Amino acid sequence: MAIKVALEHRTSYTFDRPVKVYPHVVRLRPAPHSRTPIEAYSLRVEPADHFINWQQDPFGNFVGRLVFPNRASSLSITVGLIADLKVINPFDFFIEEWAETVPFEYPQGLLDDLKPYLRPVADSGEQTAAWVRDFQIAPGTGTIDFLVALNHAVNADVAYNVRLEPGVQAPDFTLRTGVGSCRDSAWLLVAILRQMGFAARFVSGYLVQLSADIEALDGPSGPVADFTDLHAWTEVYIPGAGWVGLDATSGLLAGEGHIPLSATPHPESAAPITGAVDPCESTLDFVNVVTRIHEDPRVTLPYTAQAWTSIRALGAVIDERLAERDVRLTVGGEPTFVSIDNQTDAEWTTAADGPHKRRLASALTEQLKERWAPNGLVQRGQGKWYPGEPLPRWEIGLMWRTDGTPLWSEPALLADPWSGDSDAVAPEAGRRLLTEIATGLGLPDSQVRPAYEDALAKLVAAVR
Repeated sequence: MAIKVALEHRTSYTFDRPVKVYPHVVRLRPAPHSRTPIEAYSLRVEPADHFINWQQDPFGNFVGRLVFPNRASSLSITVGLIADLKVINPFDFFIEEWAETVPFEYPQGLLDDLKPYLRPVADSGEQTAAWVRDFQIAPGTGTIDFLVALNHAVNADVAYNVRLEPGVQAPDFTLRTGVGSCRDSAWLLVAILRQMGFAARFVSGYLVQLSADIEALDGPSGPVADFTDLHAWTEVYIPGAGWVGLDATSGLLAGEGHIPLSATPHPESAAPITGAVDPCESTLDFVNVVTRIHEDPRVTLPYTAQAWTSIRALGAVIDERLAERDVRLTVGGEPTFVSIDNQTDAEWTTAADGPHKRRLASALTEQLKERWAPNGLVQRGQGKWYPGEPLPRWEIGLMWRTDGTPLWSEPALLADPWSGDSDAVAPEAGRRLLTEIATGLGLPDSQVRPAYEDALAKLVAAVR
């Protein structure tokens, strides 16, 4: 599944008079390590009489240097790009075996390469150090669990606020006030990670957030409309995984919506636009627009309204042809239960059966019987047996006659054996049914005997 979007970001200044525009540096081109595929990119600068020189800074980010030979009454920088927002699993990485738990130490060679990202943040003080001491996590904790917990903790302690003042707050100030913009939370997380011995860097980029196809059953559904803006987050270096993005503003790991523009040891080196003009009065205009240009059908939004119209029209034509030829179709279904309340037990994750699942299945069958087949027969038995599975699956069948004649006159004999609170009712119900069958065949009750699995055979298989 993929959604392609067109993103337009424009920053423009209007001056009260023609002024000299000094060289500007722009970091508005997606960084080489962006995991979101960028299919097209453009940069348009006005006034048109300018020179641009693209280069890479010491950290590998793309940097454009703009030179303006003449005075100008305005300055406009517009970025356009097309991004393929394929779903990215933020946990899709491997970690070196020796770094799978915390704490761990970088080997000397790697330590030398990471020195700029391990340098303590100069403007972090006792407040940050106290926060690090108070953050308790047991030695031997999985590195992924540690990163998730740390990111959540910073997110919980700093409320998000749109801050228009330039620069980045000192980490101590952010902790003391408990409020900050995305860049403040990102820089705080960098300071905390470095104090803990992790290499970390500051990232500026675009954040694309698309509205959900359907509302969430529990928790927030996200933005009500498609949205994009400049954003900041943190990346930490984990051996084997490389740079892993942590967004303290949301408490989540970076995903397909995070498009990095610049990743550096310090926020000053990651500013999207830097430059100057002669003293004057100016008006700033800032626009970010994201537009969906392609969407693959998906579970939550299979087809567009136009596609649905075509499908329904075709279905009507097919129905007419089938009716003319008296062709009748029967479509079966194989429902799979998914629990909203219990997402850990085996019966709701990997197992085909389970007491809670079976009781819910029986309840659904009874509802269907009441609605469609009051005189029908509910039969519980063996279902499909898939290759490689040790046991067959179970099946609840509902059968009825179209003329309404009952198929079975003794419903108690086929009563639901799983309706009680204990699984112990099932063997007794089976014994009663088999005893009735034996009696009907003229066999003694002694012929109805319990059967057991071969425990010795299982033990031998386990030993092998």
